[in-house]
Amino acid sequence: MHDNEQHIARAFDRDLEAIQAHIMKMGGLVEAAILDAAESLATRDEELAERVRNGDHAVDQLDLMINEQTALLIAQRQPIAFDLRTVLAVMKVSSNLERIGDYAKNMAKRTGVLVQMNEIEGGNSAVRRMAKTVQVMLKDALDAMIQRDPELAEDVRQRDLEVDQMYNTLFREFLTYMMEDPRNITACMHLHFIAKNIERMGDHVTAIAEQVIYMSTGALPSEERPKGDRTSTDTTGIS
Repeated sequence: MHDNEQHIARAFDRDLEAIQAHIMKMGGLVEAAILDAAESLATRDEELAERVRNGDHAVDQLDLMINEQTALLIAQRQPIAFDLRTVLAVMKVSSNLERIGDYAKNMAKRTGVLVQMNEIEGGNSAVRRMAKTVQVMLKDALDAMIQRDPELAEDVRQRDLEVDQMYNTLFREFLTYMMEDPRNITACMHLHFIAKNIERMGDHVTAIAEQVIYMSTGALPSEERPKGDRTSTDTTGIS
């Protein structure tokens, strides 16, 4: 490799490391938002819920910054093969993190409504467990990205089935509560939307894991990932 080529390669690595540092910062903010949104619901803490809602702006700003920096990196360095694959994957990871942040914000929005209603027994703690499962998946997916570990990413991908199963169980429980007492209907509907938001988060974490596999191997997983949500075919996104 000529000196000029070495300089370009080093400059590319430096720029990419800076972008990945922003990804990790964004991931940390999103992980905290997931846990805080669930905690605000479980403890009926409207102040914490408001902090989650307000904090989404920082996640959005990081997404914009990462998109600008990756576009500039492609234009200036003109990466090919593995390097281009990495940059494109990073852009998609950022986009998925931004969407997860939106779902956390939507969860927090419902806290203020639910604190005015009677608690549904076991509902808040079940939602918190589901949120914690997704947060750990996200942490592992981001670790897999930094470590270039497709096996860990595949493990995360498979774990989404657990999230789907948790959602299905909650869905059935909420239906039971609504049938037993019509006064539970409104609270259960809000909790259902929150559980659905967390299930969607799991889908986006899975998409991040798949980008890590693509980044590491050059191919997206050939097998369709297991899908355990049989309660809805809705694909419109945020409720």
